[in-house]
Amino acid sequence: QVRLVESGGGSVQAGGSLNLSCAASYDTRALFCMGWFRQAPGKEREGIAHFSPAGNTFYIDSVKGRFTISKDNAKSTLYLRMNSLKPEDTAVYYCAAHPSLDCWQSGSPIYDSWGQGTQVTVSS
Repeated sequence: QVRLVESGGGSVQAGGSLNLSCAASYDTRALFCMGWFRQAPGKEREGIAHFSPAGNTFYIDSVKGRFTISKDNAKSTLYLRMNSLKPEDTAVYYCAAHPSLDCWQSGSPIYDSWGQGTQVTVSS
C-alpha cells in the first residue's frame, strides 16, 4: 500500500479558500487513480474529485467549478484547491490512491490506499 499524508485543512469563513495537499510515499506517476473524498458528521463518505488513469478529472456536481484537483509528480503530491467554500463543505477530507491501471472500472475509481484525513470547517 501507498502511504498518504494530508495537510492544509483548517477553519475558514464561507466564501474563503483552502488548499489541501496529500503527500504520497510513491511516485504519483505510477498512481493511476488518485482522488479526494470527504465525510461530514452523520453522513457517508463521498468521492468528490478524481484523476483517471488517462489523466482526466472528474468532480461531483456540488463542487464543480469551485474545487480543482491537481498533482505535482515531481513532489509526489496531490492537491485540492477549494474556493468559494460553503458551510456544507465542512467535513474530514481524505485522499486516496491506487497503483494499478485497473483502478478505473465501469466509469468509477477503486482505491486501496487512504490518508488519515484533515478537517475542514466552514463557518457562515
